Amino acid sequence: MAHSLRLTPVLRWLTTPRLITPLRYLLLLLAIVSPTSWALGEEPWLATSARGNLVLVDKQQALDIVIDSSELPGVVRAAKNLQSDIEQVTGKQPVLKNTLAGQKQLVLVGTLGSSQLIAQLIANKKLDVSKIQNQWDAFQVVVVDKPFADVERALVIVGANKRGTMYGIYSLSEQIGVSPWYWWADVPVKQKATIFIDKKINVVEIPKVKYRGIFLNDEAPALTNWVTEKYGNYNAEFYEKVFELLLRLKANFLWPAMWNNAFADDDPQNMILADEYGIVMSTSHHEPMMRADKEWNRYGKGPWEYSKNPKNLYKFWVDGATRNKPYESIYTLGMRGQQDEPMSEGENIGLLEKIVSDQRNIISDVFGKDQLTKVPQVWALYKEVQGFYERGMRVPDDVILLWCDDNWGNIRRLPTPDERKRSGGAGVYYHFDYVGGPRSYRWINTISIAKIWEQMHLAYTFDANQIWIVNVGDLKPMEYPIEFFLNMAWNPEAWPKERIPEFARLWAEREFGAQHAQEIAAIMTGYTRHNLRRKPELQDATTYSQLHYREAERVTAEMNDYVARAEKIYAQLPAAQRAAFYQLVLFPTTASANITALYNAQAKNHLYATQARATTNDYADKVRELFAKDAALEQEYHQLNGGKWNHMMSQSHIGYSHWNHPPEDTLPVTHHYEPHNSAEMGIAIEGVASAWPKPGNYLLPRFDRLGTQSRVIEIFNKGKESFLATAKTTTPWIILSKTSIQVDKGAQLDVSIDWSKAPIGRATGRIDISGTGWGSASIGVEIVNNPINKKALRGFAEADGYIAIEAEDFSRQGASGHLRWEKIPEHGRTISSMSVYPIGDWQFNDATNAPYLEYDIYTHSSGEFTLQGFFAPSWPFMPERGLRYAVAIDDEPAQIVNLVADMSDATWAETVRSDVRLGITKHKVARAGAHKLRIYSLDPAVTLQKLVLDTGGLQPSYLGPPPSKRY
Repeated sequence: MAHSLRLTPVLRWLTTPRLITPLRYLLLLLAIVSPTSWALGEEPWLATSARGNLVLVDKQQALDIVIDSSELPGVVRAAKNLQSDIEQVTGKQPVLKNTLAGQKQLVLVGTLGSSQLIAQLIANKKLDVSKIQNQWDAFQVVVVDKPFADVERALVIVGANKRGTMYGIYSLSEQIGVSPWYWWADVPVKQKATIFIDKKINVVEIPKVKYRGIFLNDEAPALTNWVTEKYGNYNAEFYEKVFELLLRLKANFLWPAMWNNAFADDDPQNMILADEYGIVMSTSHHEPMMRADKEWNRYGKGPWEYSKNPKNLYKFWVDGATRNKPYESIYTLGMRGQQDEPMSEGENIGLLEKIVSDQRNIISDVFGKDQLTKVPQVWALYKEVQGFYERGMRVPDDVILLWCDDNWGNIRRLPTPDERKRSGGAGVYYHFDYVGGPRSYRWINTISIAKIWEQMHLAYTFDANQIWIVNVGDLKPMEYPIEFFLNMAWNPEAWPKERIPEFARLWAEREFGAQHAQEIAAIMTGYTRHNLRRKPELQDATTYSQLHYREAERVTAEMNDYVARAEKIYAQLPAAQRAAFYQLVLFPTTASANITALYNAQAKNHLYATQARATTNDYADKVRELFAKDAALEQEYHQLNGGKWNHMMSQSHIGYSHWNHPPEDTLPVTHHYEPHNSAEMGIAIEGVASAWPKPGNYLLPRFDRLGTQSRVIEIFNKGKESFLATAKTTTPWIILSKTSIQVDKGAQLDVSIDWSKAPIGRATGRIDISGTGWGSASIGVEIVNNPINKKALRGFAEADGYIAIEAEDFSRQGASGHLRWEKIPEHGRTISSMSVYPIGDWQFNDATNAPYLEYDIYTHSSGEFTLQGFFAPSWPFMPERGLRYAVAIDDEPAQIVNLVADMSDATWAETVRSDVRLGITKHKVARAGAHKLRIYSLDPAVTLQKLVLDTGGLQPSYLGPPPSKRY
């Protein structure tokens, strides 16, 4: 097949040694010559020369790494990894030792309270750690002159706790060129001969969110089959790779895989190893008291119902608390049904309060009464459990309230001012992956980092900063959003919305070098935006319009362009970088584009079958070809690096018939049409599903002087014998791209208007097309040739029966005090979004006092128009509050719209399918001419993406029409 021929060179590049040509040598040099630091978003620690700086590695050797003999095991392990990382980068291995003997310069690693060498530096006032003392997970890195007798200089990495020290160690690794994804995505280390540390370095890092982590969930078949093949089970050998990744990403928290596994029971070393690494373990939102769901299947007695089986459940939970007492853990409170279902006892709030009280008694008995409020506990307000809270159920103040999103990345609730006073605080459980309605999405990355920013910024602003945990599915292929989520969790203030585009560029530069960074960033932004606006599992032949605004073709072409750009970069990269680029960029882009192309081909097959086109079967063949290409891409992924990632992309994703995934990918249904042996003409026109000679009124979409200047007629064959068609017009102002058309299977005729010959106002004409048979097709052409007053023409002009405006293209805005509309780059389904900042507890009941955006528009018509506002699919995250905006044209009273007035299941399902919430208003425009359209935000988190004013010609489409021309 053509597909396999195209992919074969990719596999050869990954597996076959190549001769070093001058071009490849140059590319290799470009990959090696790099900035002084590769750490994502951090200030560089490295210097470009040895002059006055600390020489970590010179041409002869690397400085010794000194670590106290009393240091904690996890820190020792991280120091060994640093030793290995330096060797990977420079080819020189540092000596790892416990003494200072014989060293003039060195690297000193230690933890407050564990390292006597660090304590000695502090006592001798050589090291000031006041900024990190007693700060959770904090670390400091500084060059100290004359730290000890006979030692001239030291690079000191010190942590407030063991995790802090390890974060400092791995930050150095990243600075020198070791990506956190060196193992999980095969990103090669950046090699260099020497490393110099800036003598002025004084890094102090303290996380803003206390517990920052991921949830390995929905992990079968992909991750589970991979783990089974590589490790036998979810054991310590597997989790060691996960723990190290988390530390390199400055995370500290994990909900482990649990569909068919039990972390602490599968391998007793799992819990021990997690504690050594400093990873705080917990069990998911529906697994109480550090007991995995599957442990009840293994050891439980009786039903999982507290009203019927309290003694056995109580003992089961006592055993969980006792087992985990030696280890750093967060205890999940409450109870749901088994396998993450609602409780079988129903909404029995009294029973749930009794359960939480008994669980607290267990913690008090196991840890001691004086420790009850010190042992971290969390109550996950997931799905119906949030309803218990809203109806009055409460837990003690020291328990963390874990608010949740709607499983589609939209946070349902955040703390009120009173709830922010609780000692336990709050957190957020977020999703990059989900099994459930309206449809599961598990296959590929569909997450826009701009959406992560918009939602998690809300969480941070409203003090949900104790836990940020995200469901990442199989971990791969969510590498990119995982890193953004955890970077933001470490310090949301370091990533304001204005830096969203910068993150993509910095990430690409760290992984693949500066040469292609900007282009890679554009590809990552493009394919993730595309997947977010309609996840692949939710796409089908009806998603993008075949009839209006050439939408399906534009979207398919956009994605194919990203693929072409990714393939071009791939061809230019050194062979060592190609496996990583394939995993992180090329595969997700190509696979995502392929799904869209597949459904585009299916849609054409269905449409052409109803029109009896000879090309109908060509598109059925195209569907089969693209379906096979999907499987070939998966196979190619699984063959990378000798099969390292076998099974990892095996999640089925084509052929959904309800909310859950099909057992295997299923070829989409196609239609068959058998053309006869003669020639027979058919005519299809833009915007019309039926085709001549089927009776109907065949009228091209209207031409406006300022609108779309070309329309399409397709002359197609219903048979196998070619024919000649001729076309002529009834008026001289209709321009045809050709008048004689040779038709084998099909041909396109472009229609435009000579406005210099067209009459003023409305006019009609026809195009007559003859070919085979007795009759000819008569196609109507309608134009609106409004006189244009260029002096009066201002703003976005009506054309083709609508005005479409991207939110960022406002004419002016009005602030309200310190509140003003600001752009969220790359947010939403098209370009960007606008929302009012700073976020806070403010609200407006009088629109005239609220911050607004104003758009200049120009209409050629008058009447009652419909305005569609495209907004982010946010929830009303404050009780008894809505998400309200107000809108007015000219001097009319502002209409107030509550975007979340309808929170029915059907409306919510459509909202998350399309990742947009629509606001609809009606407006009476009394005259043609210039007008002002004004949008007010009355509540925080009203996030506007696009506006479309229907003046009588708006056609249905998924994304809405392209932006109108601005004057």
